[in-house]
Amino acid sequence: MNLIGHLAGIARHDRPRGPMQVLDRVKVNREEGLHGDFRGAIRPGKSGRRQVSLIEAESWEAALAELGVVVPWQERRANLLVTGLRLPREAGRIIAIGADLRIETTCECDPCSRMEEIAPGLKAALLPDWRGGVLGRVIQDGAIAVGDEVRIEQ
Repeated sequence: MNLIGHLAGIARHDRPRGPMQVLDRVKVNREEGLHGDFRGAIRPGKSGRRQVSLIEAESWEAALAELGVVVPWQERRANLLVTGLRLPREAGRIIAIGADLRIETTCECDPCSRMEEIAPGLKAALLPDWRGGVLGRVIQDGAIAVGDEVRIEQ
């Protein structure tokens, strides 16, 4: 199993159902997740378990191949696209991105019915083996950029 991958994409949206903005770099912190992303701010009384979402490029491509469609990765509405690395399939693991950012995995990012609006059958295609991605909370701030190394630390 490969323990080092790379950050292939960064995306955020400033409001629910808002358009995804693809970025080359972004600051990520414990207070707001990805700077400018509406979902990253931890609301009073909440745990922040959905602060950052990550998806494997390989899982996204496999789901699309099953359906025979081509859809840009950001339409999944994930924040970070990782390539060359299998993301953890359990809570409590630490994902390091770049020099400083650390994200603790909290749960699977279950695909929602919105995926059906993108392509019929996409929700079902993303269900097996955490293909829809993983959610996490920021435990150490950092600035990241496309091309940064991604590692599983524990």
